[in-house]
Amino acid sequence: MPETESQLASTVLMIRPARFESNPMTAASNRFQGRNPLSPEEQHVIALQEFDTLVEALREAGITVVVAQDTPDPHTPDSIFPNNWISFHADGRVVLYPMEAANRRTERRPDIIEMLDTEMGFQVRDVIDLSFHENNGHYLEGTGSMVLDRTNRIAYACLSSRTQLDPLGDFAQRMDYDVVAFDAVDRNGVRIYHTNVLMNVGEAVAVICLESIADKAQRKAVLAQLKVTGHQVVELSYDQLDAFAGNMLELRREDGVRVVAMSSQAWNSLNEDQREILLANGKVVHVPIDNIESSAGGSVRCMLAEIHLPR
Repeated sequence: MPETESQLASTVLMIRPARFESNPMTAASNRFQGRNPLSPEEQHVIALQEFDTLVEALREAGITVVVAQDTPDPHTPDSIFPNNWISFHADGRVVLYPMEAANRRTERRPDIIEMLDTEMGFQVRDVIDLSFHENNGHYLEGTGSMVLDRTNRIAYACLSSRTQLDPLGDFAQRMDYDVVAFDAVDRNGVRIYHTNVLMNVGEAVAVICLESIADKAQRKAVLAQLKVTGHQVVELSYDQLDAFAGNMLELRREDGVRVVAMSSQAWNSLNEDQREILLANGKVVHVPIDNIESSAGGSVRCMLAEIHLPR
């Protein structure tokens, strides 16, 4: 049995993009992207400003941020979202994931893993590469596809073209996780591409858009699992889902204080009761990243790959 892992990381990896823009190869499965009227060049300039603002805000809140620079070649328009290709675990294992879009597969960077190991003092004991599932047309895009309850070893996953059962089962078997799989759709009945758009599991609080899970038995099962693990459940509406309120991430400062990171659009969509629950749980950090959200269809949680590796 693997060692118990904290749910919350104090260190995150972020990738500063070299040529950010809305990715045409992901548009078919991501209905949240492509809403930005600016040119790709304008989107990139603003994305860099939003990225740097988020890095600064997280560091001011006491979170350690490791920034790696994206490379201009090959062109990886979604490099700003590293949590889809890699996850880091407290037993020293690193997992690499199979990606649906061909131009996202080149985001996988062995040099970043080496840098964390040789330069940053983290211990990388094994790299589990699941990317071979791409050969069979099966995908699992990291902690976008799965919302991990690391302490209780549960992987929540809404199934989609980017989140499929074969690699999900492979991950669960290798990493000793139980899977809670379900179907979730947006208000138009279209499958939601990533689980971390509709829910986040923190240490004591979980947020979720339950109405996106149309099947009542599945909805009941997900809710029951969250409650049996002791989570206070904050339910999100479809309007809040569209504002990326589900795409938040709970972290922890070195002194133990919880820090919840999200976009300003997400924070502004919450009602007073929801905000009070989050503020009672810890410190809230939010910055405006409207340009990144409307262009690429992802928000703050997608930009953060938690580093749970031992030192």
